[in-house]
Amino acid sequence: MISIRSWLNQKIEQIRFSLAIGHLEEKVPVFKTLFPKSATVKRVATGFQFTEGPLWLAEEQCLLFSDIPANKIYKLTLNGQVTIFREPSGNSNGLTRDKQGRLIACEHHNRRVTRTEKDGSITVLADRFHGKKLNSPNDVVVKSNGAIYFTDPPYGIQPEQQEQSIQGVYRISPNGRELTVVANDFDKPNGLAFSSDETTLYIDDSQRRHVRAFDVQADGTLANGRIFYDMNIKTPGVPDGMKIDQEGHLYCTGAGGVWVLDSQGKHLGTIVTPEEPANCAWGDEDWQSLYITARTSLYKIRVNIPGIKMP
Repeated sequence: MISIRSWLNQKIEQIRFSLAIGHLEEKVPVFKTLFPKSATVKRVATGFQFTEGPLWLAEEQCLLFSDIPANKIYKLTLNGQVTIFREPSGNSNGLTRDKQGRLIACEHHNRRVTRTEKDGSITVLADRFHGKKLNSPNDVVVKSNGAIYFTDPPYGIQPEQQEQSIQGVYRISPNGRELTVVANDFDKPNGLAFSSDETTLYIDDSQRRHVRAFDVQADGTLANGRIFYDMNIKTPGVPDGMKIDQEGHLYCTGAGGVWVLDSQGKHLGTIVTPEEPANCAWGDEDWQSLYITARTSLYKIRVNIPGIKMP
């Protein structure tokens, strides 16, 4: 006769198994050391159209993320509850925060980058360059000095709507008064992430399917652009959103899942996901969970090395 405790343990294992999706695909043995032995990819929310822009809010212990076609930003709590944070969102894509904890959003439809002030009002940080509309700002990062870098591919507009002659990467000065182009030779610039010491900015080109690295100069400009990793393989999927952990590992969404590269550009392995991922973000109280936005769902996996904290 089975005991109640044994029965409960069996049920817990069944539930864990049903929630476990995806797997870790190692290229080198060190890859598995980045994750707890029990680590699994779990779906934590689903039923969306196209998820993007995950962002952890430490003070509220919740995750914000965009659903681009739905024109909404959602909030996910630790207990799994999903509520609408903002509607309409301007078909927001990438989300981040500045050093004062204010929300910075790339708005596809509105073709602009905005900041949400503490009182809830919205400030437009960039919507035009040299008098012409931006394409459709995609992803965004903030340097510790307050400078904002964002990518501007034409994914959110029709060809006849494009006014800019380039698919650029831009920098908004720390005082918010100056918008400059820091890279103009991309085909489809997309995800971007600073190294932990902010001396390197990684930017991927989804069309060319590679990740490039740039040296960040004292004046905020970029120099010495080079291919950091070429992800042009037969498997469908392109490099997109990226994040860095505290030891310099680059987690880049791409073909088949989230690719993990070391600081020298070596592919250590892939977090295989059941849906094509678009972005990822660190979260939970210890910053040791990687949240992954992938088409209709949101996934999560535990890691051993904490990610770089957001304000």
